Amino acid sequence: MMEIESETQELCLHVNGEHARKFSTEQRSHGYSWRIKVSLYVFLLLAGETMATLLGRLYYEKGGKSTWLETLVQLVGFPLTFPCYYYINPEPSKTKSITKEATSFLTLSIVYIGIGLVVVGQSGLYSFGLLYLPVSTFSLISASQLAFNAVFSYFLNSQKITPFILNSLVLLTLSSTLLVIQPEPESSSKSLAKYNYVIGYICAFGSSAGYSLTLSLIDYAFEKVLKKHTFKEILDMDTYPSLVATCVVVVGLFGSGAWKTLRTDMEEFKLGKLSYILINIGSTISWQAFSIGCLGLILEVSSLFSNVISTVGLPIVPFLGVVFFHDEMSGIKLIALVLAIWGFVSYAYNDYVDDQKPEEATQEKEEEEMMKLSQPEEDAPEENSHIQA
Repeated sequence: MMEIESETQELCLHVNGEHARKFSTEQRSHGYSWRIKVSLYVFLLLAGETMATLLGRLYYEKGGKSTWLETLVQLVGFPLTFPCYYYINPEPSKTKSITKEATSFLTLSIVYIGIGLVVVGQSGLYSFGLLYLPVSTFSLISASQLAFNAVFSYFLNSQKITPFILNSLVLLTLSSTLLVIQPEPESSSKSLAKYNYVIGYICAFGSSAGYSLTLSLIDYAFEKVLKKHTFKEILDMDTYPSLVATCVVVVGLFGSGAWKTLRTDMEEFKLGKLSYILINIGSTISWQAFSIGCLGLILEVSSLFSNVISTVGLPIVPFLGVVFFHDEMSGIKLIALVLAIWGFVSYAYNDYVDDQKPEEATQEKEEEEMMKLSQPEEDAPEENSHIQA
């Protein structure tokens, strides 16, 4: 009898100790320092995305014409992350699975080249969309990335389409569709303006799809190919695809002969040569800040959360576009903005509900274990009386 009680007490102490160690680990990983890091990454993502979009529109607004250059500045800033390899501990902070064999060089090359090609396509569509559309309209259309993310995650990452996600998809689709039926922009050539507007709309929509596809492919690569979720792997995932995409854009820039017009483009820039250079440098830094913020959120939380946060800047850019570029905020745009925000909230709430389910399941499991461990103490008197009989 004494042996049974002592074993039960030891088991209870062991479980309580494990629970305490688990709780302290969660406190360390989700404590004050973790919140500071996540807040910093959110700030970098939102500030970088907002500044890069506004500077890109300013470049076109003041006479810039090179879509090749605008595509290049989105990609060429990856060397700014090189110091992270030396100053940040490369040991894994989150490892979803451990593999003894390293991924082959050929497999890594295929992954990085494939994602790099998707990135360069998405960046090119982004540049053309920003060229032909007001920055407020472009930003509202970009909200469709959440709907695309739901579709790609369903097929590539086995994500379930919940009613909240379906509601978000419908709202964001309606939000983007409303922008097509708004009045034509004023221009001396209405047919040309309408044609450019449609091209810009298609490119903006394609850019959103490409961005969501990139995130889903990165998630798939981490889960199925690399099978790791370390900070070094994330830096590699940023560096090598960006290097591939940069090489493709540079080859296109020189192969098409567009590099010959860059000097004229700079000389004819309305704000002067210095402003031309500073705007493009600022765009490069802003895009890299966005990339670092996106990577940090993927590391600390998830790629889905990173995509959701990138949409938080939705109300910011249209408002700044009205202030700085005098974009017209029509009634249709306001309705589209409300629908887009509604769709974002629905998507974010679904993410919140999904995060709560594992915690509830863990608590229920721990309670069941404690009940099982306490059961021998209740059955012990019955066993003792049976022996005496």
